[in-house]
Amino acid sequence: MNTDDWLADTRTSYDTVAVSYADQMRNALAERPYLRGALALFADKVRAAGGGPVADVGCGPGKVTAHLHGLGVDAFGIDLSPGMIDVARRDHPGLRFEVGSMTDLDLPAVSVAGLLAWWSLIHIPDHEVPTVLGHFHRVLRPGGPLQLGFHVGDQSRLKTEGYGGHPMKVHVHRRKPNQVATWLRDAGFEIEAQLLLDPDEKTPGAILFARRQS
Repeated sequence: MNTDDWLADTRTSYDTVAVSYADQMRNALAERPYLRGALALFADKVRAAGGGPVADVGCGPGKVTAHLHGLGVDAFGIDLSPGMIDVARRDHPGLRFEVGSMTDLDLPAVSVAGLLAWWSLIHIPDHEVPTVLGHFHRVLRPGGPLQLGFHVGDQSRLKTEGYGGHPMKVHVHRRKPNQVATWLRDAGFEIEAQLLLDPDEKTPGAILFARRQS
């Protein structure tokens, strides 16, 4: 798979579904207390590390970025899709959102106090994950918290339709928490905790809590 091809397909797909996605996901946090709890813990960890700017990488329409801001975190969002960024700016005009890719994260070294990537690493192929986590490590301050959310499993599939029936062409990679934890350790992170979500459902989720080692 050519890197430019899957990135372009992912960008185009989320440009296409941006408005529908934002509408469907508008109440996702309100309906899921464990997700809100994970964000509250993340905010506490940011404050304990001294505070500062926090990057929500793969922010989509900005709902999580805005929630973090409401918790007192200086959060800003980055997303590959210009359409998603347009919706985020529309819905949350007081916050900062930028177009960018986690495969080539355009942030200075040790410039963020925390980094969150919720269900955005799921579109990154295995061979690109170490590069992405290397960028996360580079931009995080020593001791800064990292929180990753992802689908749990051991298969990948091509998603061709979603969010209002719009056409999409994105690969969705489900991964075992132990595999993601190994990648994180190899990139210089320490794993602090793991949360398994909806373990009885067809597609469980997981959140890994980590921090950049000094």
